Amino acid sequence: MAQKPSIPKGTRDFGPLEMSKRNYIFNTVRKVFELYGFRQIETPAQENLSTLMGKYGEEGDKLLFKILNSGDFLHGMTADEVANTSTLKLAAKFCEKGLRYDLTVPFARYVVQHREELQLPFKRYQIQPVWRADRPQKGRYREFYQCDVDVVGSDSLLNEVDILRITDDIFTQFGVRVQIKVNNRKILTGIAEVIGEADKIVDITVAIDKLDKIGLEAVNDELRSDDISEEAIAKLQPIIKLEGTNAQKLDTIAEVLKDSETGMKGVEEMRFILGKAGALQSDGITTKPEAEGWGTAMLQLDLTLARGLNYYTGAIFEVKALDVQIGSITGGGRYDNLTGIFGMPGISGVGISFGADRIYEVLNQLDLYPKETVTGTLLLFINFGEKEAEYCMPIAHRMRKAGIRTEVYADAVKMKKQMAYANALAIPFVALAGENEINEGKVTLKNMATGEQELLTPEEMIEKLKD
Repeated sequence: MAQKPSIPKGTRDFGPLEMSKRNYIFNTVRKVFELYGFRQIETPAQENLSTLMGKYGEEGDKLLFKILNSGDFLHGMTADEVANTSTLKLAAKFCEKGLRYDLTVPFARYVVQHREELQLPFKRYQIQPVWRADRPQKGRYREFYQCDVDVVGSDSLLNEVDILRITDDIFTQFGVRVQIKVNNRKILTGIAEVIGEADKIVDITVAIDKLDKIGLEAVNDELRSDDISEEAIAKLQPIIKLEGTNAQKLDTIAEVLKDSETGMKGVEEMRFILGKAGALQSDGITTKPEAEGWGTAMLQLDLTLARGLNYYTGAIFEVKALDVQIGSITGGGRYDNLTGIFGMPGISGVGISFGADRIYEVLNQLDLYPKETVTGTLLLFINFGEKEAEYCMPIAHRMRKAGIRTEVYADAVKMKKQMAYANALAIPFVALAGENEINEGKVTLKNMATGEQELLTPEEMIEKLKD
């Protein structure tokens, strides 16, 4: 017996129902992005390895999927050289290309390569798959989609406000209650300065970013393992535990950071962003932002939020669903030097990435997909024979012209089999046209859920099904 085919670990097939749900997510996200003036680009699935290597750190380099050169990739190498050369060096020789790891580095490459064609500020969005050679596990895949939106070439903090609005608009349309946590890397830098550990900013931010996952004591232990002094750790405790409204937190941290120019700049940036968002008086937990027009999002200044990527230089964002136990579903922030990795320094920007797969899980758990988005065919014409099918075909065409998703069963098989097909695909209505219906120029419409039947003209059927 032939072996059943399979797919690589960490990848998935998506059937019609899953695709309907995923397309609902992509279409909703795309619609909101475009409402704010963002325009879509796409970049190739594969990039030159020289573009990707060294951009994600040593661990990131190990997770890159490398593409073997076509043809004789061993040309010019002896067996001894192959046997005695490290894996990384062999990969560098045998592989000139790799699958993209994220959408940010390809976007930076795109901006540099097409700089003369771009009008700054440049507002782009991208909805494409990325690949990582990670260990597959629940909720973690080797191939997954990201939905990114960025503005580059503008320092205005109004862009950050728009990012927050976009996030709220998207999750309001999904019907998902979310908490948007915000912070500023300048505040974190200022904290590191005032506790006397300015050179340990990366270690400090990496540790406190794990507070929700591992708890305060484990964070403190990690700080000690990074050689952060006990005095500095003690000074950090009241900052980590800071409570109150966003305005109260900013007032308190401003007093702590009064001698740090960088830290105070971060405080002022957050006052502006949260002020324009109308969220200064909110604690981000029990109160919605008071600005008119906000939906399901609650904004909270969280001084433990650090984000893992070190290229963030200003405001940072992270979104969590309030009614589902799942990790971050969206995140991003301000960066000052996106294109510096490709020799073009000085182009700042701000962006956010929506994790399509995690949003998919949230909507599944909360059963929030609108019925019409997961329904395929709305109307099925039963095929009683050649004459009846000939009568039904032009009516089916009129249904489609009216925007009604319609099928005519292709084979004149037993009616029981055709009805079973309609039930299996959850088609809500079937149309039957026999001799009597044909003579009257009508069709019998059956509601598959209630069993109710009506004799209708094609025009009456269109009106009924479009309601």
